[in-house]
Amino acid sequence: MKQPKTTKRYCPKCKKATEHKITQVKSGSKRGTLKRGSIQRAQKRSVPGKGNKNRWGSKPAKPKRTGAKTSKKTNTKYTCNVCKKSTLQKKGIRTKKIESE
Repeated sequence: MKQPKTTKRYCPKCKKATEHKITQVKSGSKRGTLKRGSIQRAQKRSVPGKGNKNRWGSKPAKPKRTGAKTSKKTNTKYTCNVCKKSTLQKKGIRTKKIESE
């Protein structure tokens, strides 16, 4: 998908439509609360002979997922050329590749 390098858009800081520069932003990955090693360490540290206190039981089998997505949603940042404030897009578009023209 081709995307322009600049566009006219409403700036909430300037309170009017101004020229904005468009840039692509990488989305950060989230980490789980306890990783596998942390769970094992917590199991070993728990008091022996008191059961697992409903915490460290085996997880239910996950159903096989079919039809995985082939592309990720875009993360676009718009920077105002007047006040230099930036805003992220409201809704990403699913595309394999984005090039700015």
